[in-house]
Amino acid sequence: MILVDILIALLPAIGWGVLPIATSLIGGKPINQLLGTTYGAFIVALGLYAFTRPELTASAFFWCFLSGMAWTCGQFTQYIAFEKMGVSRTMPISTGMQLVGTSLTGIIFFGEWAGLLPKLSGFGAIILIIIGIIFTTRHSANGPQISAAEKAELHKNTVTGLLLLLLGTFGYIGYSAFPKVSNADGWKAFLPQTIGMLVMGTIFGISILIKHKTNPFKQITSYKNIITGFLFGFGALFYLVSTRLNGVATGFTLSQLCVVISTIGGIVVLHEHKTKREMVYIAIGLSLVIIGGILISFIHD
Repeated sequence: MILVDILIALLPAIGWGVLPIATSLIGGKPINQLLGTTYGAFIVALGLYAFTRPELTASAFFWCFLSGMAWTCGQFTQYIAFEKMGVSRTMPISTGMQLVGTSLTGIIFFGEWAGLLPKLSGFGAIILIIIGIIFTTRHSANGPQISAAEKAELHKNTVTGLLLLLLGTFGYIGYSAFPKVSNADGWKAFLPQTIGMLVMGTIFGISILIKHKTNPFKQITSYKNIITGFLFGFGALFYLVSTRLNGVATGFTLSQLCVVISTIGGIVVLHEHKTKREMVYIAIGLSLVIIGGILISFIHD
């Protein structure tokens, strides 16, 4: 039975790890990817609600709704970063920023890591994650020869991607933190979160329509990307199951293995070029991010 529980705990990592690969293969602009993801997640949440029927207070619904809106902001910046930096570079950075951001929010606003030892362990883990992020952003001087203009464009895209991910981290922090305000558990939070995702995604879609005079709601790639929403919902559903079977610490830690799947998938499936030295940097960076995430999860336990 323990083996079965662990296998279930790995399912969120598979769903969330495959998601960036799937959305890159399906294609479309970031707004198409965002709309498809929110539609698919909402469909999964509706199906789950039909079976579980959790009771929700007005306060819980409100905070979970805001949580979903915040997630959409974070996810939109991540999809744009995929275009700028590629999946294999974006995911370790995004995951590391989220781990740091949500941990610091827990300390500042929710009184987590009480005591000297938890704080020392936690900040040590944060330092490991930050070092890991730095490793994943490193370029090798032995890569393909490119012109000065291409180097400038690469640098510009990297800076833009990093700034977007930093901004989007606040969205992911809100996604994690807002449900805690009303003490809503994951089963109760899922549907109102996806309603918030749907509403915020629609707002972004309308803004694109007004600004660029293109209608993402009529583009087929928006609906093809519903598959990515199913992957997100699949991961979220089994994360809820996993935390009940294995506890939050184990469930959270194993779910973060999604960054390994997405990073390797970006290199192998999407053919994002890396030199041997860059592969070493990525391996070191990933290892440090995962170790830091494991340490943090045990502090929360």
